Amino acid sequence: MLRIRLVAAVLAGALALHADLDAQARPDSASAGEGRRVLRAAELAGAVRLDGRLDEPAWVEAEPATDFTQSYPRAGEPARQRTEVRILYGPDALYVGARLWDTAPDSIAAQLARRDVTGIYSDWVHVLIDSYLDRRSAFRFSVNPRGVQRDVFHYDDGREDASWDAVWEAAVTTDSTGWTAEFRIPLSQLRFASGIPEGGRVWGLNILRDVARYEERSAWSPWTPRDPGLVSRFGDLTGLDGIRAPRRLEIAPYASTRLDRAPAGKGAPGDPFYRRTEGGTGVGVDARVGLPLGLTLTTTINPDFGQVEADPAEVNLTAFETYFAERRPFFTEGANLFGFGDLAAFTTYGGFGSFYSRRIGRQPQRSVRTGSVVDGQRVLFADVPEQTTIAAAAKVTGKTPGGWSVGLLNAVTTGEDGLFLGEQVAGGDTLRVRGRTEVEPWSNYFVGRLRRDLNRGATVLGGLATATHRRLDDPALAGLLRSSAYHGGVDWEHAWARRTWSFSGYLSGSDIRGERGVIRAVQNSPAHYFGRPDADYLEVDTTRTGLGGYSGGVALARTGGRHWLGSVALQAVSPGFEVNDLGFMDRADYRSASGMLIYREDRPARGLRNYEVSFRTNQAWNYGGDWIYQRYTLRGALQLPSFWRWTLRLAGSPSYVNDRLTRGGPLASIPAQGDVSVTYASDSRKRVQVGGEVFYRADESGEYDFITSASVDVRPRANLRVRLSPAVTLEHDTDQYFGAVARPADDPATFGRRYVFADIDQTTLSLGTRVEWTFTPRLSLQLYAAPYIRAGDYVAFKEFLRPGGFDFAVYGRDVGTVTRDDATGVYRVDPDAEEGSARPFTFREPDFTFLSLRGNAVLRWEYRPGSAVFLVWQQDRERTDSFGDFEIGRDPGALFREPARHVLLLKATYWIGR
Repeated sequence: MLRIRLVAAVLAGALALHADLDAQARPDSASAGEGRRVLRAAELAGAVRLDGRLDEPAWVEAEPATDFTQSYPRAGEPARQRTEVRILYGPDALYVGARLWDTAPDSIAAQLARRDVTGIYSDWVHVLIDSYLDRRSAFRFSVNPRGVQRDVFHYDDGREDASWDAVWEAAVTTDSTGWTAEFRIPLSQLRFASGIPEGGRVWGLNILRDVARYEERSAWSPWTPRDPGLVSRFGDLTGLDGIRAPRRLEIAPYASTRLDRAPAGKGAPGDPFYRRTEGGTGVGVDARVGLPLGLTLTTTINPDFGQVEADPAEVNLTAFETYFAERRPFFTEGANLFGFGDLAAFTTYGGFGSFYSRRIGRQPQRSVRTGSVVDGQRVLFADVPEQTTIAAAAKVTGKTPGGWSVGLLNAVTTGEDGLFLGEQVAGGDTLRVRGRTEVEPWSNYFVGRLRRDLNRGATVLGGLATATHRRLDDPALAGLLRSSAYHGGVDWEHAWARRTWSFSGYLSGSDIRGERGVIRAVQNSPAHYFGRPDADYLEVDTTRTGLGGYSGGVALARTGGRHWLGSVALQAVSPGFEVNDLGFMDRADYRSASGMLIYREDRPARGLRNYEVSFRTNQAWNYGGDWIYQRYTLRGALQLPSFWRWTLRLAGSPSYVNDRLTRGGPLASIPAQGDVSVTYASDSRKRVQVGGEVFYRADESGEYDFITSASVDVRPRANLRVRLSPAVTLEHDTDQYFGAVARPADDPATFGRRYVFADIDQTTLSLGTRVEWTFTPRLSLQLYAAPYIRAGDYVAFKEFLRPGGFDFAVYGRDVGTVTRDDATGVYRVDPDAEEGSARPFTFREPDFTFLSLRGNAVLRWEYRPGSAVFLVWQQDRERTDSFGDFEIGRDPGALFREPARHVLLLKATYWIGR
């Protein structure tokens, strides 16, 4: 504990030492309404034709935004190229005209790509509008010289939500003196209130320009990466008295059809549920309705939540669930409004997600598979839905003029049944019976989020409430799932010294309900492990029908300044805290302290463009006082004049306790370890870019990981992009958990259980491949393939010897015997070689070689603003062998010879709005 306090004190002291110097060195161009740049919009007289030419008389009458300054690389210096931007408004739209002069027009970077693309080599102009005038959020509209559009929602004064989509238009032209961009942004796509008195409507505004060949960004209202925020640095847009909040209504019906072709020869003989070809159609509608106070109601009926891109393949040998990113538009749009518990810190330990939207519409949780027993029958064949049907969902989001951010979401999923063919014995005869059983109950999910801005956005207070309810009429489901789950809390963030410093925190509690067996299973789950035999502060209560806990955290951070940044954070999650019904968490039962100190220089001496050095530490201990995590990291990053970037990271951990290694058994220790990594990225201005990382980790037990990954990004033409991402991983693990068996009564070691581990050698090979072919900004073809091969070879089986240690006895060498039946692949282990009372145990060959190839092709045509047609083809090949080794001449060929599943999807949407 003394060490943690010392680290925290040193970091906090170092931050405070440089606070005054940096505050004096950095002028604040946007402090609390003083010193802001002002641009006056003009009311549209006549009409504007959206052609990118700015030749209408109305543009001449509008006041220009000029005198842009560099954000980087030379912060504060005048922009290298001249820019003028004018803004008009009409009864239903905002018009923006940008003239972007360039002294070398043949060097303008103008790559063609699909809408909302990131990472391309291109010039851009960005218009950012803070129509809430909260100095924390903004709507960003971007276009490049080829007319590629991108829109982003900024929140919390610097974070981005790229999933936000607006319906707007832009046109561009290029000539001998530069390029021109013309925007039409419907007022319905912004959020603001009506009833503002004359002269009182003001919006925050900034205009950014990117010149790719310089890697330069310039801004109308000065902003640099040294500043602690983005939106708080905006200027003001005035002259908007004639604007009236529109009645917003958007309706987007859709129709889809799907054809699914199963792999040839994959149906088992006699399986009545196997069909080589299946199809289906769907129709539904999404709607957005403007509510008073700037809020929006989004509803969906029979939503189409199919994913265009499949989740990556994986082999999970841990006890913990894999987190997959959300891709369904209804949930990704506005997801930032539901975030909770994120501390304003550069580093933290652990953490949880209060709202993991993939819980809604998840794969049914009751397993019905071959060999299981359902309703007294042994299952021979089963047909279970891949996901739960979402009957309806709705959400209310937005921000009121009084500074209240609102996020309310409710979704209902229907019950799902699984079909099976089983057999039962009656009167000596074996009968085959078709059956139906419920595999997922009717469920209701609710999330409510409320935040209030104070002190002109420098202070934010918020609250959260989530609830899950399940209708558990089936006794089998009632004995498996929680009947209800709740989570609620408050959070805050307060910034001062021109938002250079911040203090943030949260406090929340959880409560779940269910039958005794359900709550007992939660207590023994990997997130909790209440039954650990040497945890005297924990105890499994078999009479419980509920479980509750709390979480909390605080952080002090310095997020702005020319050189010094940093943060310290403290967190705690009690053993009974549980949010996995609607959230996501790996573990409870910890307290932690984290700190980070950063020094950066954006104007170094000759030989570098910029560099950064940082030190980070993370420490954690459980509620029993056991130190469960220690890590120290030193990192350096720099950019050369050639535009290449390099990063070196050194990290190490002394030996500490692991209370999860034996998966509910006694404590173990983790050997001291260290790792090093080097990452690099070439000049982004070139047609061929390369990058990658080399990582190596080793510990005192002989365990190691060697990972090398690379990326190759090729632009053979302005409208074609090819990206390859190969990666190879070599691992030797000395602590792969394998299982547990009972010890004899006369053998008290490790609390009456024998914990079996193994050494395992693993080889993983992957090659992500993307091809993006863009015909026009509204018509594109994307191809994606992800071959993945992973082989695991178990080389030594052994037993855990001593609680609190990292000592093992290898079977057949140190203790007992181990034999393998080559005909059946079954191992037999006798722990004491028949000299004692230990009973032998057996298991099948665990070696594996997993091969997967997932890919798709997506043709997207936006035939009118907001309306699109998608034609999607998906392919999935997968097989598992018991080789355990990796052979480059065998495995890739076997993968491509494996029969594939094919899915063809056609979907059309039509947007109607005003």
